[in-house]
Amino acid sequence: MDFELTEEQKQIRDLAREFAQKEIAPIASEYDARGEFPRATIKKMGELGLMGIEIPTEYGGAGLDTLCYVLAMEEISKVDASHGTIMSVNNSLFCYGLYKFGDQAQKEKYLVPVASGAKIGAYSLTEPQSGSDAGNMQTLAVAAGDSYVINGRKSWVTSGPVADFIILFAMVRPELKHKGTSAFMIDTAQPGFARGKVEPKLGIRASATCELFFDDYRVAARERVGQDGDGFKIAMSILDAGRIGIAAQALGIAQAAFEASVKYAKEREAFGSKIGDFQAIQWMLADMATRIEAARLLVYNAALKKTRGEKYTRDAAMAKLYASEVASFAADCAIQIHGGMGYSKELPIERYYRDARITRIYEGTSEIQRTIIARETLKQRA
Repeated sequence: MDFELTEEQKQIRDLAREFAQKEIAPIASEYDARGEFPRATIKKMGELGLMGIEIPTEYGGAGLDTLCYVLAMEEISKVDASHGTIMSVNNSLFCYGLYKFGDQAQKEKYLVPVASGAKIGAYSLTEPQSGSDAGNMQTLAVAAGDSYVINGRKSWVTSGPVADFIILFAMVRPELKHKGTSAFMIDTAQPGFARGKVEPKLGIRASATCELFFDDYRVAARERVGQDGDGFKIAMSILDAGRIGIAAQALGIAQAAFEASVKYAKEREAFGSKIGDFQAIQWMLADMATRIEAARLLVYNAALKKTRGEKYTRDAAMAKLYASEVASFAADCAIQIHGGMGYSKELPIERYYRDARITRIYEGTSEIQRTIIARETLKQRA
């Protein structure tokens, strides 16, 4: 398989790398400590085309391929996973979903401003009692003439506190479980919509997350995405794409932990030698390097399959599963190699450790990824 990058792919990777190093690196620790959404840098990312990378230019995006997206995500997340999370939701969960399933009017109204970075998009599927069990949703959308009236509560909505528009999933026929769900475009400026408290999180603290409340929120039927009952199918298709983004984020965290560890191993001395001369450190670095390269191949493979229009559900799940576990492994090794300094907030190592943990949970836990991989494997012909 050929992973030789095109000039276009190299350019977007280098652009993201330069921006991350110059604009994000100096503020990442501060925004993490405050748990503050980094509006200024996110706005600049939009101006650079990083908030709608795969969306055609006529809809406000950069018109690039999935590997371009993965390369940019890795570079941004290598410096700060919070920025990577915001970028991932905007690109994968909102823009990709609306581009694939929205109609022309919806694309012009919602996709153009979000893909261009002028507005922020979000995706809302999870509820307090239903995560991966989407058929157990209780938020209800009741048809009322040429509108739907929505009532319910959503949770763990990434970018929820700042989102202008949201792709919302709600029940229209609860008796049909997941086959009774539909997707709707939500304008957060309309009455009947309210945001709950911002969640105090272990990691990705500069990425804002909250609950959402709908109290007789009225949405026109023309704002339904797809047909009635298509919600679950749409949600799962969007998550397939989103998992590639999270895998790239995890890859970036792992790479950051690895590079910091190599640098420290060359500088730190103990017992009269650089610690990189000790086999114990060398073996940790060797395991980190090997697993990161394996994760990169899985992520790039999933990205290329998506670009070619091939089925990639299994590949995205594999990439997300493995890269997320490698991120946690690499961050843990990095703390061990750095010793006390790795545990201190004076270095970003402990932030890598905290940020890595969520990649094994959101957009489908590692357990769900294994279920998907097994299911898709068993579907294949012997």
